[in-house]
Amino acid sequence: MNQSPIGVFDSGVGGLSVLRHIREELPHESLLYVADSAHAPYGAKSPEQIQARALSLAEFLLGQRAKALVIACNTATAAAAGQLRARFGLPIIGMEPAIKPAAAATKSGVVGVLATGGTLKSARFAALLENYGQGVRVETQICHGLVECVERGELTAPATRNLLWRYIEPLMNEGADTLVLGCTHYPFLRPLIEELTDGRATLIDTGAAVARQLRRRIEEHGLAAAGPAGGACFWTSGDVTQGQYVMGMLCKEATAVEPLPPL
Repeated sequence: MNQSPIGVFDSGVGGLSVLRHIREELPHESLLYVADSAHAPYGAKSPEQIQARALSLAEFLLGQRAKALVIACNTATAAAAGQLRARFGLPIIGMEPAIKPAAAATKSGVVGVLATGGTLKSARFAALLENYGQGVRVETQICHGLVECVERGELTAPATRNLLWRYIEPLMNEGADTLVLGCTHYPFLRPLIEELTDGRATLIDTGAAVARQLRRRIEEHGLAAAGPAGGACFWTSGDVTQGQYVMGMLCKEATAVEPLPPL
């Protein structure tokens, strides 16, 4: 099993922000990535719909001999991680908004959270606030449309800039000096967020922490790969030409993308 790949999936291309940290942390591992772009965004879907998609994607990756799974999506983690862990006996790593490190980092005592509605309305997010949000004020912002901007590769377009500022400005006006990027698509907007906030906010996401946790889990299970650098394979449930263009842009290298079989 050691040379078997690690499977990573997201509602679309956002999970590539996690994949890059996994590649840095675990350079010998072979990786499989599925972008469920035909069903993005997950944030507006019901928990039952998200669970069904997560189960289908997990089964596909297991069919490709994945030895571990990373749910590179906050919304899918909140809706489906428990179900997948109960069903499959392999390491499954999920995402969650970085409330704990944000609460430790803020100096103003105000933390802003940018996320999808599915994440912010979840019991998992409520538990994070209960456990780690004490002593700080957490302001949340549902960011309709940002996932779609990243899916189209429009990272600096005027429409993206205007939409992003509409979501950030109220948080900054409330005194937030720390912004949690609570969706894996949003780290690709980091340069634009830094420009719009003029460096006045610390930006926090959990991609690197997830990669470290993945490393710990596969080492605990004796599954770590050895040898030369591993490669990566990519699938999309959306338009393959568009997927190849956007994934290549986000990965900053030529990326061969295959169509995901109907699931």
